[in-house]
Amino acid sequence: MVLVPEAKDQSKGAKGRRKGPARSPTAAPALAWAPDDTYTPMEDYEQSIQDMVRQLKNSSEPGDTKCQVNLRLWRSNRRSLSPWAYSINHDATRIPADIPEARCLCTGCINPFTMQEDRTMASIPIYSRLPVRRLLCQVPGEVGPKPSMKKKCQKKYQTVMETIAVGCTCIF
Repeated sequence: MVLVPEAKDQSKGAKGRRKGPARSPTAAPALAWAPDDTYTPMEDYEQSIQDMVRQLKNSSEPGDTKCQVNLRLWRSNRRSLSPWAYSINHDATRIPADIPEARCLCTGCINPFTMQEDRTMASIPIYSRLPVRRLLCQVPGEVGPKPSMKKKCQKKYQTVMETIAVGCTCIF
């Protein structure tokens, strides 16, 4: 990341203008990305998802099914006023095949004063779109990629965005 300083407005008699730094019409924004910044390779992203799934599978904590806050845990999903647990979303025709997905533990929200569930509010999932590689099979003689589970299928993958619940929040 490259920081570009802004030019200061030197005219004292500029009536109606904001005080403080002014931008010239050709000035670069205060924060600009350097052209050599690169995106994380897909393999690194997929590895981080696999690491999260492995942690979920190897977790020694008791099953997350109760609508309650646990302030002793460091994980934010159990300290939230709208707590959630993770389950593994499995799809064999996708890379990564396993993705952790949030599941709200409360219908309502935890009241911070009583630490009990308050059903005048609602816990709802927060969704994010994640890139995944979806298996598409090209069957000889057909035009265009079509999903198929036939044995004589050439394995081809296409990157698509998939909507996954990543947490929960409280609304009125």
